[in-house]
Amino acid sequence: MALKRSLVPQSVYRRQLAARLKVLRETSGLTLTEVAEQLEVNQGSLSRIENGERGTTPVLVRALLDCYGIDDAADRDDVLDLVRADKEQQKPWWRKYSTVLTATRYDGYLALEAGSVALSSYQPMLVPGLLQTEDYARAVISQMRMDLTPGQVEALVKVRVERQNSRLAGDQPVKLWAILDEAVIHRTIGSASVMRDQMQKLLTANEQPNITVQLLPFSLGAHPGLYGPFVILAFPDPTPDLVWLENPKNSVYLEAADDVENYQEVFDYLRGCALSPAETRTRLAQIIKELHP
Repeated sequence: MALKRSLVPQSVYRRQLAARLKVLRETSGLTLTEVAEQLEVNQGSLSRIENGERGTTPVLVRALLDCYGIDDAADRDDVLDLVRADKEQQKPWWRKYSTVLTATRYDGYLALEAGSVALSSYQPMLVPGLLQTEDYARAVISQMRMDLTPGQVEALVKVRVERQNSRLAGDQPVKLWAILDEAVIHRTIGSASVMRDQMQKLLTANEQPNITVQLLPFSLGAHPGLYGPFVILAFPDPTPDLVWLENPKNSVYLEAADDVENYQEVFDYLRGCALSPAETRTRLAQIIKELHP
């Protein structure tokens, strides 16, 4: 399975714009070389725009539309709206944390998550960031990222809190389906008190209409999820889904249709093997009682 390691597109709108411009060029019968020559612009820059690796300007897009023979005012406005929307999304709430985010390309993930409508998350070791309490997040970050200063740790904790407020609440909350291996609830992070509060947060979250949490029991034995954690991000049509794989230094995403389909099949399999949401709530309530002093 090939891992794409190019820069993560900075917004859903940029991905839509890139795909739209590529289709318009190909429909016109022009090659990138021909377009670059006609407009006297760098061919590499045009290629990066079509790949979603860089943004562009209304001036250049108007020139491209002229070159492709797009005269309909509504069609032109649709494309230009994507340019404007992409620029607006370049002012995200997490920019103030950029110095601590860029090292792991976490900012790239946040941009994609911000534009998603649904998230399918599988975690074999830890509670997903969107469902972590502050104390749990602080314990995880400080122990996994021993290179960070206390101030940087606190910054990342704040990012997780703001992510939760941004994506799980509001008028259009994202739909989150999280499957957690049973190891997650048995691994003591921080302290028994921290774990008790964390289990309570999972229990409460599982009662929200846009959140589903399932536990994957040890009794399942070996399964495809043992390869590691992943998140499938779904976007508004026509933007295709993609898979995010987080690593300590170079997180990557997969957007090829066969890769995404493979992970979706794995997620569906794990969902079918996991405890039902109701059974998961019962199990979490039991754990909470066991953790009481």
